[in-house]
Amino acid sequence: MNLLQSEVDAWLSAFQQLNWVVDNAEIRIYPSAIYLKDFQGTGIHAGAQNVNEAPFGPYTGEISVAQLKSVGASSVLIGHSERRQLFNETDQMLAHKISACVASNLSFVLCCGEPLEMRSRGEHVAYVLNQVSTAIRSLKKEDLQFLVISYEPIWAIGTGNSASNAEIAQMHLAIRHLLVELFGPASEGVQILYGGSVNSENAKQIFSIPNVDGALVGGASLDINSFQQLYKALIR
Repeated sequence: MNLLQSEVDAWLSAFQQLNWVVDNAEIRIYPSAIYLKDFQGTGIHAGAQNVNEAPFGPYTGEISVAQLKSVGASSVLIGHSERRQLFNETDQMLAHKISACVASNLSFVLCCGEPLEMRSRGEHVAYVLNQVSTAIRSLKKEDLQFLVISYEPIWAIGTGNSASNAEIAQMHLAIRHLLVELFGPASEGVQILYGGSVNSENAKQIFSIPNVDGALVGGASLDINSFQQLYKALIR
């Protein structure tokens, strides 16, 4: 929930003036829903930050898959840590949202991650794998084309304290093994992103970790120059 209309206009204008080489990487922007239509016709992949599972009806303040697609949304975030924490979204609720996305051929990024107390107890891997397996339980192999996973340890988001390379590597490998267990070789194309205090100083190192396919960037994306520095770290 950042940026006013004038600030979004300035951000988008600056984005379009910079040089983005996209041969070996994909850029996705997830603005507030009220700005999605500003990205129509720009050639930029713009997605929504949230969606409701219902196709339509008396759900004041909510947005359906069909409504998102009608304003050009190409994907949606599902289960961001803030949605889980602040709005009490459960893994079961997310599974329903995912089913709605798949039914309408809308790509989605499933976010997962543990709170500090789970890591302190050594239960972080089991906790995250349960989040993922519960949310994607209804997917078929052919549905994997819509799926991206983002691991975002809650204790690292917005704190400036990124997880260590070893911690990131452990969780991404565990998620990769889970996908193979559930879907076999068909899961090899599923991208796994890392999110949690990614910045221009640590991005290159994070992107070099096995099974890290990119980043889900928060506050660092609000400044267009900072955002491009992260992108450059990914494609190098």
